[in-house]
Amino acid sequence: MAAKLAFSGKLTKSDPKENPVLIVGQLKFLKQIKFTDVSLKLEPRVNEETFTTAIEGLHPSPTDSCPLWLTNATVAALPIKCSRHNTQTRSHSLSKLVKSCYAGGNEYIVIICERKDLVASAAAVARTLPLYSRKSSTPSKGRTVVVEYLLVGEGSDKPLDDEDIDCLNTVAEAVRLTAKIVDIPCADMHTNTFLDEIREVGKKLGIQPHIIAGEALDQMGFGGIWGVGKAAENLPALAVLSFTPPSAEKTVAWVGKGIVFDTGGLCIKTKTGMCGMKRDCGGAAGMLGSFYLAVKMGFKENLHAVFCLAENAVGPKALRPDDIITLYSGKTVEINNTDAEGRLVLGDGVGYAQKDLKADIIVDMATLTGAQGIATGKYHAGILTNNEDMELACVKAGQNCGDLVHPVPYSPELHFPEFNSAVADMKNSVADRSNAQVSCAGLFIGSHLGFDFSGVWLHIDMAAPAHIGDRATGYGPTLLNTLFGGKSSNKLLQSIAPAMPLWEREGMEVEENTDNSKKAKLQTE
Repeated sequence: MAAKLAFSGKLTKSDPKENPVLIVGQLKFLKQIKFTDVSLKLEPRVNEETFTTAIEGLHPSPTDSCPLWLTNATVAALPIKCSRHNTQTRSHSLSKLVKSCYAGGNEYIVIICERKDLVASAAAVARTLPLYSRKSSTPSKGRTVVVEYLLVGEGSDKPLDDEDIDCLNTVAEAVRLTAKIVDIPCADMHTNTFLDEIREVGKKLGIQPHIIAGEALDQMGFGGIWGVGKAAENLPALAVLSFTPPSAEKTVAWVGKGIVFDTGGLCIKTKTGMCGMKRDCGGAAGMLGSFYLAVKMGFKENLHAVFCLAENAVGPKALRPDDIITLYSGKTVEINNTDAEGRLVLGDGVGYAQKDLKADIIVDMATLTGAQGIATGKYHAGILTNNEDMELACVKAGQNCGDLVHPVPYSPELHFPEFNSAVADMKNSVADRSNAQVSCAGLFIGSHLGFDFSGVWLHIDMAAPAHIGDRATGYGPTLLNTLFGGKSSNKLLQSIAPAMPLWEREGMEVEENTDNSKKAKLQTE
């Protein structure tokens, strides 16, 4: 049974002998607190002298910890140094420290931090407690981990209220839901069971999903989703969850790649390259967690989550190289690599968001390319966008919440010719794999909006940060809800949201494809 995770804005009395405790924070924050601030978590096992000596003896390089009473009471310090492209919350180090200090059973984590670090720390702890396990040794009786906060620095004069705690609990729930879906293998998390997860979230929010499944996709022109998934036992689907508050002025669409397993199709992967391909639904899983968190926290604009679900299987009906399909945008695609399938389903997804949902802002998120991990690394997703304000805001949002991102070049005129086809509007894979693959893959998706799209489009390739080792990270919900936090009713999300000038404009600035030195102000629909 999975552990229960809960958050509290105040410390409660506990004995390390019965309930292990970890006290963790940046060294400068640990030095600001007194023993009396945490004594109710440590006494009678630990006295003031022991605690003070332990704090003075911490020398993080990059982290450090000191046992206070056996292994049941520990104080730990996060890294001192933090570079400008990292998150100042040190959330990745927090996850590692917390995971290494778990003692088992019901226990406490006391986090010493500033108010602005609350969301990132909640997500960091949530990542350490995955919901899915098929180990036969998994205990039948669940345990509870309680995170208690002691605020220091800016904002410490205002204690956490019920709204703050509700936000932190929901953040953790969204992150763990996302990770659970990614962790479950395709035999149990195929397209139909993913639809059940969508229905369950819809039920919790009072929203009925709109689902287009099976051959109806082919009949309605979703050539990408249908083509990729038609050979699988469980047929593909496009599902939409919509939240439309009456006061909304703009429409936002979040589109997720949900390839529940990727064999590579007829361009089949190797036996080692195929392992872990249950994670190819990370984008759609992240969008589901993001939508749940956003609606629960009172999103103020029209919000649609679009899930492009398929299994890229091998069979008599599988898509072949040289086949030509027509996507929902009306554009034709010559298949030259059946293992470049994610962009096909997302091309349909963003086309639907534009044509049917009339979205002003479209974000697609996907475990799209192996090249992303090479280009921007294991921690930073690669982002591509037609709007500079969105690019800057997304980078800042990632640093504020811990789901890091870094831009890749947006130059359609330089990179999109890689998809030139003699017989169709485009091929689905590049001619030169050494030419900005992450940008090219994203541009394929953007081409089905058109590079003259008058709204704002953001592409997030999070193939590497979607997992650490064999476990999913729950990447996505905190990023999107921080990025769009200015349109949340929750004050905690509002406080960490980056400035987003495009919300205030009547029109949106979109880079012209033909001249990067110019910008055209285009009126949104």
